[in-house]
Amino acid sequence: MEQRIGSSSQPLEGAGFDPAFIPGLTSPASRPTEEDEPEQKPEVAETEEAGTASADTAEAAPSEQEEDTEVDGPVFEASDRRARLVADHRGVRLSLDDQECEFRWDEIGAVETETARFGKRYTVTVHTPDRRWYPIEIEAPARSHFKEWDAQLDAVLDAYFEEDAG
Repeated sequence: MEQRIGSSSQPLEGAGFDPAFIPGLTSPASRPTEEDEPEQKPEVAETEEAGTASADTAEAAPSEQEEDTEVDGPVFEASDRRARLVADHRGVRLSLDDQECEFRWDEIGAVETETARFGKRYTVTVHTPDRRWYPIEIEAPARSHFKEWDAQLDAVLDAYFEEDAG
């Protein structure tokens, strides 16, 4: 009879060991700087800079305008001393202490709310289509805020969240 010496358990995977396991938790890769780009001939660089400067400005302008301008839609925001939840036209953003994650509306399968039977905890869980869920608990100043928060979150979900009919 053969016996193996050592552990038979497999290495663990998941968010506890790899923060990149959760989409939206880590920041996107930074753009290369001028120092990272290879050297070009001066006359070629000048003509390319003139052509790409207008293209870069045209591409960057809509995203900057989108973030700077206020959208006339519903916004839900709830926070306590540690946790914060924001739902608006861009999606849902969850923050707990120094950890943050952001979900665009097309990355969300469902949003579920739950209130504690006793106490003042308001739990919002974001479900993704790949069967993962991300709950956040926010302590309300009073239990009377639960109905108000449910109504505000429902208004945001009705305005921006589209369920696939099929």
